[in-house]
Amino acid sequence: MLASGERIEREFKPLKNISDNYPKYVITMDDVDMSHEGIEHLNLVDFLLGDEI
Repeated sequence: MLASGERIEREFKPLKNISDNYPKYVITMDDVDMSHEGIEHLNLVDFLLGDEI
């Protein structure tokens, strides 16, 4: 879960540094969508059920 700003930065920063056109995803148990800067944030349950992407 992305409970703090430090965790959000830890998960998103490596993906921000990749400059290609492939989709980038962060998958967590959070229900709140924290997608930004072209990086999609998905809920794990929705991802596994195929409700996202």
